[in-house]
Amino acid sequence: MGGGSPDYVDDHEGDIKWPPWLHPLLQTSFFAQCKLHADAHRSECNMYCLDCMNGALCSVCLSLHKDHRATQIRRSSYHDVIRVSEIQKYLDITGVQTYIINSAKIVFLNERPQPRPGKGATNTCDVCERSLLDPFSFCSLACKVVGTSKSFRKKKRYEAMDDPDTEKSMNSISNGSAKSKAQSFTPSTPPPTAMSYRTAKRRKGVPQRSPMGGFIIEYSTGNYNKYI
Repeated sequence: MGGGSPDYVDDHEGDIKWPPWLHPLLQTSFFAQCKLHADAHRSECNMYCLDCMNGALCSVCLSLHKDHRATQIRRSSYHDVIRVSEIQKYLDITGVQTYIINSAKIVFLNERPQPRPGKGATNTCDVCERSLLDPFSFCSLACKVVGTSKSFRKKKRYEAMDDPDTEKSMNSISNGSAKSKAQSFTPSTPPPTAMSYRTAKRRKGVPQRSPMGGFIIEYSTGNYNKYI
């Protein structure tokens, strides 16, 4: 298969049409070391072939997909992102909030865990309620898939009902189901490495009484990287 617009198929709800590669892409785990080319200089699996839909690929694997539509997945704050310039050639991303990272405009693939939005938030994601800029309705591609289905009901529709409290309750249940669907796209967390396992096993030290009658408390600390 080569270039051109992809064939579209019905999604799970039967009302919105999406490319056949979109759901597999959103469920794929990236940035693991390629099992076939572990000794290669660039063995990190951060590529995806839209034609073959056979999981994450490294740059060596990609050489076998000549003339196929392939895209690169990047990472920001431990979350998978894709450049707008790449994805908009194959997918309508209208309504999905874009961000600027390293001078490039990107969108997130999946919903990101977050605290509840602040009281001052005037616009939030229709699905997961993450704070957004006013022109946008979704924080990620996965949330757009869920939020544009017929079965999804926006939380603010209770304002048009005679009994707002009843509608609030109905929408609370509906939004909870929608959030679960959006989270179902998110790839499972990869197994911990030996280093991360040892770090997880560390615990706070047991308080020890000092000769002067006070206490000496030992704390384990860890290092955190903001970007990958």
